[in-house]
Amino acid sequence: MDEDWTPSGTSGMVTSMELTIIGAGAIGGTIGAHMARGGHDVVLCDADTDHVAAINRDGLTIEGPVENFNVRVKAITPDQLPARTEHLAVAVKSHHTQAAADLMRGRIAPGGYCVSFQNGFTADILAEAVGRDNLIVSFVNFGADVVGPGRIMQGNVGTFRVGEPFANVVTTRVAELAAALPYAVATDNIMGFLWGKEAYGAMLYAGAVSDLSIADSLGHPRYRTLMMAIASEVLAQSPVTPEGFDGFEPDDLEGSLDRLVAFNRASAKSHSGIYQDLMVRKRKTEVDDVLRGLKGPLTTYVGELIHAIERGERTCEVANLDLLCAYERTERLGRKLNAVVHTLPAPLRRQDGPLHGVAVAVKDLVDVEGVPRGNGNPNAMAGPPSSSDAPVVASLREAGADVFAVTSLLEYAAGALHPDVPEAMNPHGPSRTAGGSSGGSAALVGVGACEVAIGTDTGGSIRIPAHYCGIVGFKPSYGSIDLAGVQPLSPSLDHVGLLAKDVAITERVFSAMTGSAVHDAPHRRLRIGVVSGQLDDPISSDDVRGALAVAVGRISAGADIVQVDGGALDEMRSTFEVIILYEAWRVHREQVERDPGHYGPETLRLFLAGSKITREAYDVAMVTRTRVASSMEALYEGLDALLTPAAPYVAPATTPPIDTPDGEVEAYFTSPFNLSGDPALVLPCGFGGEGLPIGLQLSAPRGADMDLLAVARVIEGLLDVDHRAPVVT
Repeated sequence: MDEDWTPSGTSGMVTSMELTIIGAGAIGGTIGAHMARGGHDVVLCDADTDHVAAINRDGLTIEGPVENFNVRVKAITPDQLPARTEHLAVAVKSHHTQAAADLMRGRIAPGGYCVSFQNGFTADILAEAVGRDNLIVSFVNFGADVVGPGRIMQGNVGTFRVGEPFANVVTTRVAELAAALPYAVATDNIMGFLWGKEAYGAMLYAGAVSDLSIADSLGHPRYRTLMMAIASEVLAQSPVTPEGFDGFEPDDLEGSLDRLVAFNRASAKSHSGIYQDLMVRKRKTEVDDVLRGLKGPLTTYVGELIHAIERGERTCEVANLDLLCAYERTERLGRKLNAVVHTLPAPLRRQDGPLHGVAVAVKDLVDVEGVPRGNGNPNAMAGPPSSSDAPVVASLREAGADVFAVTSLLEYAAGALHPDVPEAMNPHGPSRTAGGSSGGSAALVGVGACEVAIGTDTGGSIRIPAHYCGIVGFKPSYGSIDLAGVQPLSPSLDHVGLLAKDVAITERVFSAMTGSAVHDAPHRRLRIGVVSGQLDDPISSDDVRGALAVAVGRISAGADIVQVDGGALDEMRSTFEVIILYEAWRVHREQVERDPGHYGPETLRLFLAGSKITREAYDVAMVTRTRVASSMEALYEGLDALLTPAAPYVAPATTPPIDTPDGEVEAYFTSPFNLSGDPALVLPCGFGGEGLPIGLQLSAPRGADMDLLAVARVIEGLLDVDHRAPVVT
């Protein structure tokens, strides 16, 4: 019973069957036309009065590459349905199933039945109206489109199966029906075919959010992993053994993609009916009904994007597929690293702009409308959602970026982990930390889920995770990105910045957010300053010192290396602990005194330490800071950038709190630039023990952000670091 069948009337006759088909569109009309041509008593019922009138006046025309013919067939509107009929079929869109079921209620004559030619799982709705014993369902996979009143284009010949939905047996009525239908074969596992189609259909829905053809969306190398993941998510939920069809084999998804591409390239129907509904007919799709009851994040993301397109918030374009890929990688890779707090399906944003198609994650201490500002704290994470976006998020949306995820962090960015919130781990060594406090953003970029994420940096919280995770970390000049709507830690030291795949995307995003033009790289040999003694400072581990020495050697091929006195950095660094602890206490004092249990023990200890810093000590530190800042400006005279280490060691097992000896050492090289407000950027420069990344730090005078990025672009090229794939897969 599993061989291909031919259309009725093309190779012999079968007993004539009476069948009224509710829904004379692409599928119902094609089936009805073939049956009528084969001598069956077919009536087509459709709510489109123009379509009905054209069929009655001119006949129903099937055209396209399969064959071309016209057949006389009776067409009626729903109000003309007879009170009783032996056989009814339903071929309406799945979201019209209930209306069709209500229309059929009480109309089936004794001994008769209803057969569904629909997508999705509509059996329960239909059975409630016609009775379980009176229902047959089918699986239809040939492509067709209504191209005008009374005209249907049949694009190909695909699998057509008919079976009993509530019994695994080929009954006599199923066999007789299959003989009357075009291309149909009876099966004892019709639900297996429907589950196979559900998986394939989910891929079609994913492809339909773009403007690519079915074949191109399934065949593009960039989207293969996404498509297989979507199909796998659906197949894992099947209560029966899924069946293959037309090249799709549930146990060979990778091979299935190649076969489905070939099958669809041979069809005259290039785009799915879903795409046609979205972009041509401008009507609601079947997404809610076809994907109804499925569990899993990927089909949810697909459905939300379809809804956004239906609402006019988006259009069908490849940017949506790229966003789905970011979701897939986030679910598969980012979740394993504890990098994600929330994902944001189909995020609102401008439909064009310089960041159109760029997926951006945001650290969870920045206000994102609709989700709580979690701050790495379980109590805050359970709090009310933010009522509006922080300006940094609004600027991303206005530039066309997809703000698609919220990332994890150390508690209140204070350098310590809350015991009830898992730490973000390292893509290059999952038993090591991704760093803090912007570890979730660093991990998500480092594992390849997205190319850029927002972080904050008070003493190195962007640059240190970038060093640990082998990515770019950019702390811009103080105040260049608005801090409104961002949880403060130490307001005079806090910076919003970027963690990114490379310098190019860093420049692109920072330029779009701030309106700053990207600068050309200097057309001359660079002058790069290095602080005497820092590169071989014994505070750094052997592998860090070794990687920096190699990096400076590579840079010297295109730049002059100039030794500078780093005394100002040392003096500036001496003020850091007093300033950050005093300001952090001022921010959190009220909450600590009202509810100390709100915080984890290490964070609470840090804030209580701040309570011991006197105003007099703080004022002295601030005076020193202001005085030394002018000395630091002299560091950059005659230089394109200053090069220093990023951190003294590779990623440890966990982030040390900043009020511990290890924590103080961790921020040794980064904290002076928070005090000065100078832009500073970390670039990957090599690898150390156990294949863990190592970075170097470049800085420039305050306000010279775009100049620094242009120089960093050149240095990145000179370093030519082997970008090793993360070990998390």
